[in-house]
Amino acid sequence: MTSLDRDTWLDALRTSIPEIPPAEALARQAKGALLIDVREEGERTSGGPVGAVGLSRGFLELRIAQVEANRERPLLLLCGSGQRSLLAAETLQRMGYRQVASVAGGFQRWKAEGLPVAVGAMDSDTAERYARQLQLPQVGEAGQAKLGAAKVALLGAGGLGAPAALYLAAAGVGQLTLIDDDRVERSNLHRQVIHADARVGMPKTESARIALAALNPRVSVETCNERLQADNVERLLAGHDLVIDGADNFPARYLVAAASRRLGLPMVYGAVERFTGQVSVFDPRRPDSPCYRCLFPEPPSAAEAPNCSEAGVLGVLPGIVGLLQATEALKLLLGIGEPLVGRLLGFDALAMRFRETRLPRDPGCPGCGEQAVFRGYEDIQQLCAAAG
Repeated sequence: MTSLDRDTWLDALRTSIPEIPPAEALARQAKGALLIDVREEGERTSGGPVGAVGLSRGFLELRIAQVEANRERPLLLLCGSGQRSLLAAETLQRMGYRQVASVAGGFQRWKAEGLPVAVGAMDSDTAERYARQLQLPQVGEAGQAKLGAAKVALLGAGGLGAPAALYLAAAGVGQLTLIDDDRVERSNLHRQVIHADARVGMPKTESARIALAALNPRVSVETCNERLQADNVERLLAGHDLVIDGADNFPARYLVAAASRRLGLPMVYGAVERFTGQVSVFDPRRPDSPCYRCLFPEPPSAAEAPNCSEAGVLGVLPGIVGLLQATEALKLLLGIGEPLVGRLLGFDALAMRFRETRLPRDPGCPGCGEQAVFRGYEDIQQLCAAAG
């Protein structure tokens, strides 16, 4: 096709494809229209319109249904200068999308008019992988970028850590650090669904890393195959945005509770026993937040609080509680919703009933109260050892 023929064809397209200026495209985007950047991935690395979904024109027909299946939603196509977007819009019209428009002047004009630009625009894999999540106004491209930059520490790669890690990886949390010194046993498999029979005997952190890499290779998984203790707790948790408590013993929980306060990390607490579970959030960044020791001032004895190997647990229960923990973690990372701060959520699987209990900060708490004194992690470890 000669340049003259191409110009004639584009002029013909303009009679059937609406062209709108970038400022109008931005206004329509704010009202729910989906802005699609059809430039190639290499072009988008230098930046693109804020909130635009990157989908190269060459993959448009193959992947558009995965990005947006609703043929009634307004779609705005943008390219470098406004020509490829006309062709892309014409393609979508033929596929049955009824409200399609091309952004006149493309990204060049968008930038020239000083409209908002994101550095490092979203690539097609990201747009496809998180398409349904990106549609949520509370998430969008900015929220997805927050998740991608987040670092979450998970204490335990077992019953609670397994579902939490799977869903945080699926959601696109950038780095997950798995802390566990245990190995996969066959008795784990009925509840620790991140592991597999073929990996019995393997360190749980490595088994979990294999499953998470298969689910979402874009997520970085760091493994710490060591037991959390007084001499390593701050080293293991420092540099993260929050910690998910999936411990199966009280010494580890008390150490994490102390370290999370000292490091300013929200702690997403979860526990299960037999047919019941509970979840809460302890956020030292908030002056009104209780801490773990507001709930359990002193460590209970082993007889008072047996672990799963002693008391037993319904296999699905850790999955439910772990997913609630993952939900709270995502809310905290995105800054949305109302986290379980000052509230203890209990779950009874036999009655299929949730119960919320108010959990205010205790002025006399030995962990965060007015007279609380931190005497070191060794002191906390000895306190737990004395409780038996």
